[in-house]
Amino acid sequence: MTGSSGHETHEVFNQPPPLTGHNAFESDRCLVAAVAREGADWARGDLARLGALAGAAEIREQARLAHAFPPVLRTHDAVGNRIDEVEFHPAWHGLMALGMKAGVHSLAWTEGRPGAHVARAALAFVMNQAENGVCCPLAMTFAAVPALRRQPELADIWVPRITGRDYDGRPVPAEAKPACTMGMAMTEKQGGSDVRANTTTAAPAGKAAGPGAEYLLTGHKWFCSAPMSDAFLTLARAPGGLSCFLVPRFRPDGTRNPFLIQRLKDKLGNRSNASAEIEYRDTWGQMVGEEGRGVATILEMVQHTRLDAALSAAAIMRQAVGLAIHHCDHRSAFQRRLIDQPLMRAVLADLVLDSTAA
Repeated sequence: MTGSSGHETHEVFNQPPPLTGHNAFESDRCLVAAVAREGADWARGDLARLGALAGAAEIREQARLAHAFPPVLRTHDAVGNRIDEVEFHPAWHGLMALGMKAGVHSLAWTEGRPGAHVARAALAFVMNQAENGVCCPLAMTFAAVPALRRQPELADIWVPRITGRDYDGRPVPAEAKPACTMGMAMTEKQGGSDVRANTTTAAPAGKAAGPGAEYLLTGHKWFCSAPMSDAFLTLARAPGGLSCFLVPRFRPDGTRNPFLIQRLKDKLGNRSNASAEIEYRDTWGQMVGEEGRGVATILEMVQHTRLDAALSAAAIMRQAVGLAIHHCDHRSAFQRRLIDQPLMRAVLADLVLDSTAA
């Protein structure tokens, strides 16, 4: 084909157009049926709105940019002050705002009616098909609520913050934000999944000790999920045993809490999202739940993150099937569209069965 420049050497044909303009919820008959069957049909309007956005070209471009420009660690500011901030492309912040406005992180806790958890799970399923990296901090924030409720006075402060829908990505104290996010820092190099081998210590910061009291934490964490969050649930060894603590990024006086990000993980997947190795150095926190019962307390959060891990995997499978069918519907080989070739139809049918089962 000859264009205005005269330098084109070939015409691009027999290639599928981008898969955009579809509704990621309404086009999924299995998901629509499951939502109705499990008592969340009242949320169909919200799900359809998010589904339309998840399939929109603008959101697909934001997802591309979030992966093309992954997070960058800024340990110090221009004059040498330690800041330990993670810098994201504006597209990431736009996707976070989309997910929080839809209630992916909160609807299960704010809707007091049957099917609320089903509706939120469906929102997460759809959001993962928009961009699954932001679904990590959204999942962590969602999952923190049951653990925080182990300490009612802290829950009264933090649950309203982390169920807000007006995303604010600024690194400022939580009380200055309309909504906050929550991360988790649990594993250490020497223990991995064996968190009872943790060596991080927690010493009382004052005369009071026990649930709700203030502590100073010192140690390291080999894996911190969503290090850009406003606060974290973490494990440390108090005098009475391994306990759970709430660690905010800012102390009550508004100064930065020592939360030293050593490096971001170089990951194979989920690259738009940051995961980090961190250190505590007399880092201020408050005990959540009973002293010595930290594993049981933080497992309230872990259990809910497992739900979202399963949702994410199933959603990625669903997106892959959609892309495969779209490709085969628009590409031809051996005088037929691929979708009409019996062997290809059999392969696609197998993929659909696996996705539907998931």
